[in-house]
Amino acid sequence: MATGSRGAGNSLIRATLAIHEPPTGYSTTPGGLIKTLTLDFNPAQLALARRAEWMVTPTAAVRDGSLPEYLGPEPREMNVEVFLDSSEQPDSTSVMKKVEALMECCETTAKSTAAKQPSPPWVVFQWGSFATARFTAYISSVEATYSLFGTTGVPIRATCQVHLHEIPSRTRGQNPTSGALTARRVHRVVAGDSLQSIAWREYGAASAWRAIAEANDIDDPARLRIGGELMLPAAEEVTY
Repeated sequence: MATGSRGAGNSLIRATLAIHEPPTGYSTTPGGLIKTLTLDFNPAQLALARRAEWMVTPTAAVRDGSLPEYLGPEPREMNVEVFLDSSEQPDSTSVMKKVEALMECCETTAKSTAAKQPSPPWVVFQWGSFATARFTAYISSVEATYSLFGTTGVPIRATCQVHLHEIPSRTRGQNPTSGALTARRVHRVVAGDSLQSIAWREYGAASAWRAIAEANDIDDPARLRIGGELMLPAAEEVTY
């Protein structure tokens, strides 16, 4: 888990945790964006883990036992410490709201329940160009410790231990059970952006805008909110 000094917190590029609706059907692309949490301080450490799955068949015919059979890699796991602080604004409720948003990632969303596919949100952790730690996941546990309170009793500082499990998706040419992962990005909308222009920059085909619209549950592609964030599907998942 992330512990110790918060030297990495001084980085100008803030780590983000984008919370999305779970996909419908058998898609491995997150649904519409619910909200994005920008970390007040970047993690000092990230603990990444991955395991390989092997199967050993007991046998009495060979004294030393049978050879293990490699079944494939398991998805990655990451423990990240989220440090939240609004002590400069002692009346702010931002810390409490962010902790509540993290806790809600362990509960099913109303949309998924209505679609008869109940599921908690999917999240996308991203920190600048640190591609190794950027992946789509679900949150299996959140532990929050409040350490400072305002005069009215509202928490203004908290440390959250968040455990993420990566959700693997298939890449082109890979066995569906291999656990290979596609790369996705989050794009922040700026003035002049359109789904067509974003699709052209990302995929080299303006017609790929439909894949972006579908991934973000956009009904009106002509109306993009400046400053909003869009989940960009991996190139392997886009059909033109």
